[in-house]
Amino acid sequence: LAVWLRQPETNWGIEINAFDSRGNDLAVTSAEPGEEGLQPFMEVKISEGPKRVRRDSGLDCDENSPESRCCRYPLTVDFEDFGWDWIIAPKRYKANYCSGECEYMHLQKYPHTHLVNKANPRGTAGPCCTPTKMSPINMLYFNRK
Repeated sequence: LAVWLRQPETNWGIEINAFDSRGNDLAVTSAEPGEEGLQPFMEVKISEGPKRVRRDSGLDCDENSPESRCCRYPLTVDFEDFGWDWIIAPKRYKANYCSGECEYMHLQKYPHTHLVNKANPRGTAGPCCTPTKMSPINMLYFNRK
């Protein structure tokens, strides 16, 4: 509807098909001569409202996944493994990481990547995914100063 309002010359109408639960076609209009005036009518009211937000449809994978597209993989950071005994809490946290290729059609957010791939498609290793959102972490640690 939004396109029809912006470009009314492309409004060629709308076709609505109705079927019952068994898949039988339900006639909405009559094809009988003389009944041309008996046409269905549909009213569409358009109002400004909050825009729909596209939901992130990222993939969650694990180390055994054969997925080559961009995925979020689990990663637990353990500060004791690093020898960071000055961190009191948390001792570990789930960091996760992204890895994989972004398909060309999913790169709308990154115009620079589009241009680089278009200008030199064989000269790049392919776009790699990156996180779109990160969250802060509260930490309690010793300050040895």
